[in-house]
Amino acid sequence: MNQLSNVEFMLLQVITECNQASGYDINKLIDQRGYREWANIGTTSIYAGLKKLNDKGLIESEDSGEKFGKGPMPIRFTMTEVGMTTLRNEIIAGLSSSRERDNRFDLGLAAIPLLEKGEAIGALRKRLDFLGDVLINIRQNYESQGGVRLPLYIRALFLHPMSLIESEQAFVANLINELLEEMKEDVNND
Repeated sequence: MNQLSNVEFMLLQVITECNQASGYDINKLIDQRGYREWANIGTTSIYAGLKKLNDKGLIESEDSGEKFGKGPMPIRFTMTEVGMTTLRNEIIAGLSSSRERDNRFDLGLAAIPLLEKGEAIGALRKRLDFLGDVLINIRQNYESQGGVRLPLYIRALFLHPMSLIESEQAFVANLINELLEEMKEDVNND
């Protein structure tokens, strides 16, 4: 079986955790946990992912029998045995071998020599501001969800990106300092 997309991987996790879930339930949980901010998961991709998982036989769908307000009867999704096996394999692969990289940022790093050093420093300072804002948002979301009182696996979803961002902030600050040193050397050599 082909590797799952990030959306499909996340959907299997949520459905397993909830035993059964509707698209609405899944959207609500994604918002509460802040998945959208770091996993690039939109509402449309959730419903498309549910259809793909259903077509692959990894989940089953059924009418919930409960209707609130207008609109169609909510469909609830449950895991199949094949879905559970696939999820377990994906979790093991994800924990043991995946990497966190922003390829676009890496491409920008490779192209720094094409900018004036002052331009590069300005762009990197904007990145520090951006990272700081993202970190504040994640911390606020973490605290509003219960902070240290959250179960370990949910705390980890917040603590991991926060530590990655803090590490990147240190990296970018060091890079800025090195560029500033190079600028001083350039002035002294002229």
